[in-house]
Amino acid sequence: MERILVVGSTGAGKSTLARALSRRLDVPYHEMDALYFAGPGWAVNERLAEDVGEIAARPRWIIDSLGYPDVRDLLWDRADTVVWLDYGRHVIMPRVLRRSLRRTVTRESLFGGNRERWRDWLTRDHPAWWAWSRYPVRRREIGERVDDPRFAPLTVHRLRTPRTTAAWLAGLPSGG
Repeated sequence: MERILVVGSTGAGKSTLARALSRRLDVPYHEMDALYFAGPGWAVNERLAEDVGEIAARPRWIIDSLGYPDVRDLLWDRADTVVWLDYGRHVIMPRVLRRSLRRTVTRESLFGGNRERWRDWLTRDHPAWWAWSRYPVRRREIGERVDDPRFAPLTVHRLRTPRTTAAWLAGLPSGG
């Protein structure tokens, strides 16, 4: 495991697991949303493809995303491992709600200096709405990629519960 994609629905814990994998395996971690959002007003990084291409060309990396459409194939072609957090809605929705509530109340600075705001809770782009509405689509997209013969060389770890994920992580050797 040297080029790892951690994939799953919004709220599954991709970033948390990617950070833990990075520490455990001593592989550099790159947060996809930090690469994607470039500034205030949720401005999109116009150099996303170039930035991700530079990372993907490196021998070792972890990225916490299926990949935005512009870079998805590049990442999947370069990865050697996919860790799929395939958790049910009953797991991810409480997580995403707690996270968004915390971020809103504390005015936590996110990617590009952006913040979640109370009024954002009423929009379709809010993480809670996004997680709920995109859940079946995201599961299908990941499943189709995992089953695609083009990506057959990938090692796929499909983890269906947080307990299984914790045990899997604990069983990995340290230091790569």
